[in-house]
Amino acid sequence: MSNPFFETWSTPYGVPPFDAIETMHFRPAYAQALEEHSGEIAQIAARADAPTFENTIVALENAGKLLRRVEMIFGQLSSADTNDELQAVEREVVPLVTRHWTGIYLNPALFARIDDLHRRRDSLGLDPESLRVLERYHLDFVRTGARLTDAQRERFAAIMERLATLGTTFGQNVLADEANVVFALTEAEVDGLPEFARAAAAETARDRKLNAPYAATTSRSSVEPILHFATDRGVREKVFRAFVNRGHNGNAHDNRKVIAEMATLRAELAQLLGYETYAAYKLDDSMARTPAAAQKLLEDVWTPGRKRAEEDRDALQELMGEDRLEAWDWRYYAEKLRVARYDFDENELKPYFELDRVIGAAFYTAERLFGATFRLLDDIPVYHPDVRVWAVEREGRVIGLFYGDFFARPSKRSGAWMTSFRDQQKLGGEVIPLVVNTCNFNKPPEGEPALLSLDEARTVFHEFGHGLHGLLSNVTYPRLSGTNTARDFVELPSQLYEHWLETAPVLARLTHYKTGAAIPEALLERMTAARKANKGFETVEFISSGLLDMAYHQIPAGTAVDADAIEQGTLAQIGMPGEIALRHASAHFGHIFSGDGYAAGYYSYLWSEVLDADGFTAFEEAGDPFDPATAGRLYTYVYSGGGSRDYAEAYRRFRGRDPDINGLLAKRGFATLQPIEDGAAL
Repeated sequence: MSNPFFETWSTPYGVPPFDAIETMHFRPAYAQALEEHSGEIAQIAARADAPTFENTIVALENAGKLLRRVEMIFGQLSSADTNDELQAVEREVVPLVTRHWTGIYLNPALFARIDDLHRRRDSLGLDPESLRVLERYHLDFVRTGARLTDAQRERFAAIMERLATLGTTFGQNVLADEANVVFALTEAEVDGLPEFARAAAAETARDRKLNAPYAATTSRSSVEPILHFATDRGVREKVFRAFVNRGHNGNAHDNRKVIAEMATLRAELAQLLGYETYAAYKLDDSMARTPAAAQKLLEDVWTPGRKRAEEDRDALQELMGEDRLEAWDWRYYAEKLRVARYDFDENELKPYFELDRVIGAAFYTAERLFGATFRLLDDIPVYHPDVRVWAVEREGRVIGLFYGDFFARPSKRSGAWMTSFRDQQKLGGEVIPLVVNTCNFNKPPEGEPALLSLDEARTVFHEFGHGLHGLLSNVTYPRLSGTNTARDFVELPSQLYEHWLETAPVLARLTHYKTGAAIPEALLERMTAARKANKGFETVEFISSGLLDMAYHQIPAGTAVDADAIEQGTLAQIGMPGEIALRHASAHFGHIFSGDGYAAGYYSYLWSEVLDADGFTAFEEAGDPFDPATAGRLYTYVYSGGGSRDYAEAYRRFRGRDPDINGLLAKRGFATLQPIEDGAAL
C-alpha cells in the first residue's frame, strides 16, 4: 500500500497532499520516521572524528526531515479536524514521540560533542547566527536532562513520557465535553440575540441535526453571543455553567486527577534539574527570567484592574436592580452599560467587520508595513473544505503560503492558534514556510456573510501577526526559524499587530458588506471613547488565570495537589470578585495542561502586552502607523529574525530602549506607575 509520506510530493510548492493523506497513513509514517531519525542521531553521536559545527550541529539540523513532516501535519489535523480514529493514533504515538526526543536529549555521546563545541565556541569562527544556534542547542540539551546521572535520566524520561500522555488526555477530555454538550434552544430562548447570532445558532442546530430552531455549544464563539445578548437569564446561566465546567463534570472526561498528576510530576521534574519549582525552571529561559518577575507584573496590573472591575460591578448592579449580579449576568449588563455611557453598541460595527474584509485589511497592513502581498490559490489541496490558501509574495518572489481555517466545527478544539506545515530555513537551499491560522468563528448559513465582533476582528489580526512571524522569517537554521522564540517574546508580533486594526487607514478599508459605505465617523468616535470600557473585567478575567497558572507551578516537589483546592485558594487569596469567572478555569486550561507550551507562561501575554503597547508608541511618535523607518526596524529585529538574537536585545534594537510598563497601563485606562529609568529592564 502506498503512503504519501514516503513519496516525493509533486504538489505546487511541495505542499502536503491532503487529498491523498488518510488517517491510516500516520502509524506507519511515524514508525519509519522515528526509525530513520534514530539512525541519523546514532551516526552523529558515534562519529570517531572530532566534533565540528558542520558534523554535529548542522547534521542535527538536517536530521529528522520525515519526522518533522509527519509531526507538523498530524499536529494540525489532531487539533483542527480530528475524529475517533485520529485520536486513537494520537494516544498511541504521543508517548512514543516523547520517548524518542527524550532519548536524544539524554544521549551522553551526543551531548559530549555539543558540550565540546560549546566550550570552544569563541574559537570556532562562527557567524552570530551560527553561534546562536549552537548556544540554543546546548541549552536545549542541558534543560532536558543532559547533565543528569543515569538514575536521574531514567526517572526524567519516565516523567516526560507520562506528562505527554496526560497532556493528550487533558485536551481530548475538553474536546469531548465541548463536542458532547449542545443546547437546543427555542425562539423565546434566543430573544435579544442579534440577527447574526440567531443565524449562527440556527446553523448550529442544522449542523447538529437537532429538532429545534436554534442551538448552542460550549465553544466560546457560540457562548459569547448568548452571554452578551440573551434576555433569558436562565439560558445565560445554563450555557455559562456548561462553558465554565468543561472538564469538571465528574464524568469520564473530568480533568482534575489529570491536573493533580501533571502538577506533581512537573514539580518533580524541576527538582531533578536543580530548580525549586517548575516555574523557576520554565522561566529561567525566558525574558522574565524568574517567577518573582512574572508574578510582580501580574500583581502590578491586578491591583488597578480589580479596582476598576469593582467600580464597574457596582454600576452593573445598580443597572440590574434588585436581583444579585452573577457571573452569567456580567457581559449582558456590561453591554447595556457601554450603550448608556458611550452610546456605543458594538453590534453596529459588525456589518463592517465581514470576515473576508477583515482578512483583506490584515493583508493590506502587511503590504504597507513589510511589502508582502497575498494571492488566493485554487490548486492547493487542503484538509477541510473551509480552508483557503494564499501565496505570499515579497520583493518579486513567493516567500511562503498562508492557510486560513476560520470556522468552528465539532472536530476542532476551541480557541485560535498559528502553526505551520513547514518552517522557513536556508540550510542547504531556500525552504519557504507553510503557515496556518486556525480560528473558531461561527459559520454563517450558506450564502450569508460571516460578520465578526470587534474582538473577533482583533483575533484575526492577532493570529495573522503570529502568521507573519513565520512567513517573514529570514534565518538559516530551522531551530531559530519564525516563532521558535521564548514564550514571552512570541506574543509580541501577534499582539503588536492588533494595533493596526484600529488605525484610520485600516478602518477606512472596512466598508459595509452590503452598501460599501465607510464606517461613519460618529461611530468611530464612539468606538474610540468606549475603548477602555469593561477593561477591569477583561483584566481580572485574564490575570486571575495567569496567577492560577503561577500557583500550580510554584508548588514544591512532594506536595499533594488538589486542583479544586488550589483554584479556590488562589481566587480567595487574590480577592477575586465573585461576579467574574476565570478566563480559563483549571479543568479546561489547555494553555497550561494540554501540553506544556504556556505552563508557568500564561503571564507572557501580559509581558508581551507591555512590549506591544510600548512598541506601537514608536509609530505614534513617528506620526505615521506605517512609518517606513520604524517598520523596517520592526521587520529586521522582530518579524524576520526568529530566535536569532537575544530577545531583549532584539526589542532594544527595534525600539531604541527597554520597554516601559506605563504604555500597557495607559492602554487599559489605569493609572501609570513612576517612570522607569532609562536602560532599566522591565
